[in-house]
Amino acid sequence: MEKKPVDHDWESAMPESPTEQSPPSSLQAMFWIVVNTLATIGIVFVNKAVFSDPSWKSCQLMFACFHFLVTWMALFVLSRPRFGFFVPSYAPFRTMMPLAVAMCLNVVFPNLSLAFSSVTFYQVARTLLTPAVAVFNFVLHGATLPRMAVVSLVPVCVGVGIVSYYDSLPASDADVRTTSALGIVFAMSGIVASSVYTVWIGSYQTELKMSSMQLLYNQAPIASLLLVYAIPFCDTLPQWTAVPLSRWLMILLSGVFALLINISQFFIVAQAGAVSSTIVGHLKTCSIVALGWIVSGRAIGDKSIVGILMAISGIIAYSVIIKQHSAGRI
Repeated sequence: MEKKPVDHDWESAMPESPTEQSPPSSLQAMFWIVVNTLATIGIVFVNKAVFSDPSWKSCQLMFACFHFLVTWMALFVLSRPRFGFFVPSYAPFRTMMPLAVAMCLNVVFPNLSLAFSSVTFYQVARTLLTPAVAVFNFVLHGATLPRMAVVSLVPVCVGVGIVSYYDSLPASDADVRTTSALGIVFAMSGIVASSVYTVWIGSYQTELKMSSMQLLYNQAPIASLLLVYAIPFCDTLPQWTAVPLSRWLMILLSGVFALLINISQFFIVAQAGAVSSTIVGHLKTCSIVALGWIVSGRAIGDKSIVGILMAISGIIAYSVIIKQHSAGRI
């Protein structure tokens, strides 16, 4: 039995099809692709800037809770009859609790990784999610992949290993951004958490017969409640009066980017299709890695670039092979 990969980003979890599908417009689709790409790139660098403030680096749960609430409010508005992007469907609190916990870990661990890593390592490490999900799907469901797809994931794993090694080495230049050992630990923890979350999303959608938008609509408020309960025990809250206005504006901008990612991904899938969505995903990965490399201060001859090229090439090859296999060409 072969199983297709499931979209793993909670901020871009969208339904398989809209409740009312309007005729596709190439101009509209291109507009939302640009919005989605810029918002995704923006949220990574804005979050990195927020986490560079020591007072917010140790305030991860509150930051994630804010994003979940923004997401839920956006979904609430989109579900209203006036807009009608999807019809809400409800599941019992107890049923949704495990998925909500996984959702929290799926966001908090990667955010911690971003706080203690360079942007380049953070984004390259996220490519490990694809092989990790494949392993979990095989172990839990017996789902297999085409042999060539498995082979294409080998350079992804090797590439991330190379980047992990060279990016964590001490730099002689103080301006060069590096990754700490803690950043690598959080990145790997985030991969495990995101993999479990991804596999569970597929299972929950099948069992509850919900679209990913309906599922996210149920998860987000529960995840927010869980984080609100944990914040006093885990977060070190900043002195509110000492936080500059620019930092508050960055946090607000991060929420706006999350909102734009949710809305734009819906239109991309609805008007341009899943294949275009995958291509956009690769474009975003390459853009974030390239910009992260530029701001990191590393030279073009840095050896970690070999690992970056291996990981990105491998994940693109994997997508092409899966697409060809789905079309019956291989």
